[in-house]
Amino acid sequence: MSDMKPVARPLSPHLQIYKPMLSMMMSILHRITGVAISGGLLLLVWWLTAAAVSDDYFNLVQAFFGHWFGRLVLFGFTWALIHHALGGLRHFVWDTGRGFALPTVEKMVWLHLIAGIGLTLAVWIIGYWVMA
Repeated sequence: MSDMKPVARPLSPHLQIYKPMLSMMMSILHRITGVAISGGLLLLVWWLTAAAVSDDYFNLVQAFFGHWFGRLVLFGFTWALIHHALGGLRHFVWDTGRGFALPTVEKMVWLHLIAGIGLTLAVWIIGYWVMA
């Protein structure tokens, strides 16, 4: 056995070391909305399958989506779609080599967040207005 002490190597940075920034949180949220969209697409397949199976089954699924909980799920799905699409546009701009200055990144992140919420509300307001 030798008397050698272990070499002190630097640790990889991780979430306990990094100070959470809005752009970092939005990146994490972008991944989460991608997963949520997959779940929402399963609901769309369920709805389309119900339409193909029978009137009774379709009415059951329609009743679920018409209930307050179903509408909340659809509202979340709408927000996830819009948020994820806007995040994709932001990443597309970065892929062109633009928008990497920190003030620009902050502006884009805030615009992304506000536009996602605003567009989701607009879609639902217009949807209820058309149904009335």
